[in-house]
This record gives sequence, C-alpha cells and structure tokens, in this order.
Amino acid sequence: MGRVELRAVGGLELAPLAATLAHHAVPGSEEIRIESADGGVARRAEQRVSYRRLLELDGIPTGVTLHVHPAGVTIEAPGQLIAEASALVAWWFALDTDPAEATRAFVGDPLLGPLVGARPALRPLRHPAGWEASIDTVLGQQVTLASARLFGQRLRTAYSPGAVDGLRPFPTADVLARAPLEELRVVVGLTTARARTVRAVAALFADGFALGPATDPALARSELRRVPGVGPWTVEYLALRALGDDDAFPASDAVVRRALGGAPAQEAERLAQAWRPHRAWATAHLWAGEMAG
Repeated sequence: MGRVELRAVGGLELAPLAATLAHHAVPGSEEIRIESADGGVARRAEQRVSYRRLLELDGIPTGVTLHVHPAGVTIEAPGQLIAEASALVAWWFALDTDPAEATRAFVGDPLLGPLVGARPALRPLRHPAGWEASIDTVLGQQVTLASARLFGQRLRTAYSPGAVDGLRPFPTADVLARAPLEELRVVVGLTTARARTVRAVAALFADGFALGPATDPALARSELRRVPGVGPWTVEYLALRALGDDDAFPASDAVVRRALGGAPAQEAERLAQAWRPHRAWATAHLWAGEMAG
C-alpha cells in the first residue's frame, strides 16, 4: 500500500468539506470518520477526517482511504496505482486551484463577501465518478439527502456485482439499463417516472457517454437535456460535481434559492451573472453558509 501527501493550494476548509462528504456518503459504499485531536469521535470536523471508498483505477474498482486535513489530503492506495489516484483526488478536491484567485471578485459582494471572509479556503467539491454521480443525482431529485442516500444504498445492494475491499462497487450502466422497470421501481423505492429516468441515463452511459474532467461541458449539457426526467437542476449540478465546470450554477437548487432570500430560479440566475465565470465557487459558498447557519 502506497501513501502520498497532496497539498492544497491555499489550504482546505475542513468543516464544510467533511459535512458534504458525510451528507452524501452511501452506507456500504463509503465510510467516513470524523475524529477530534485526541482520537475521540467529534461532532464537528475541525480536526481529522478519514474517508474510504472505491475508485476506478486502471479500470478496476480499488479501495482508497483519504485523510483530509486543513493542509490537504493524504492518500492510501495500492502502490502501483498511487499516481493515478493522486491525479484523480487532486481534481476531485480542486487541490491545485488557489481559492483566492477564484473568489477575489466576490470580496466586495454584499452576500458573498462575508461568506468568503469566513471560509477563504473553501472550494467546490467535485465527484470522482461521473457515472455514479449521475445516477445518485437522479435518485436525489426532489427528495431529502437522507432519502437519496437510502435510495443509493438500495440500488447498490440490489445491483452491485459484489463487495471489493469490503465496499460495494457501483453497478455498471449496462446492468441498470437492462433492469426491469418494475423491479427497479420496487427494489429502490422509486416512482415509475424516476425509475424510467434512471434507466434512460443508464442507457446513455451504456452507449458510450461519459462525464468527467475531459468531457466538453456544452456537449455534456446538450446530451443530458435530451434525457426525459433530467431537468435544469440535474444538468447544472452534474456540471458542477462531475464536470468540474467552474461556472456551473444550479439556479433552481433549494439551498441556493434560500440563500438568495427565496428568489425564484429565474431571479437567482440573474443575480448570479455578477459571479461569472466562477459561479460554482459562489454556489459552494452559498451551500456552506446555509449549512453553517
């Protein structure tokens, strides 16, 4: 097992980062532990965060453990795959980007200025697996995070090919595209319409579609919009998390709209024009501000 330390340019804001990981972690496939300095379990994330999941490295689901701290991320992964894991984790956590450069224009903003001042090292958290992110995002449409995690757990339990390093890998696109509609609906607990969307997204990926740092954002948005049941929120959320698009902005997101005083999506979109081309960074600060408030 190899071990490497990745430094974050400008440091990391540990508390909101740990909260985001914890709120989205699917039991059985992701493990997170937040500890205080003396090794006890902490309610807040100021100290040490250990996170474990499978990453696809060299085409194989592989167990990786991350130790996240204010200076960066320490990775534990098989030695021969440590370089690939390091590149993926650096992109996932946006470690190579200086937050000050992305958020400099926000300092004078009446809403974002105080948020940036409170968390100067905050950055958008991306996702290491675009296919997995796409299905989990569809499962999370218009439901609570707890319900989304439950749906994700049920999906993996029913369709995962089997445990790897004690964790369930995500089902393949081919498997979900072929899953009988009624079976998928009942097993996961979805509406018929949502089950159809899951299968439609799976069919898109089974046909060769991909989401990741090398994907053209405009092309990805165009393809996703054609999928029945995939709306603007899902498209922009995936642009932020799975594509790493710095200017992605989910205007209809409930938390974003609440942070903007309950503005409707169209008004949120208008207000966010002032934050271009770093609206994803603005979104991260709005989310963190609401989570802390």
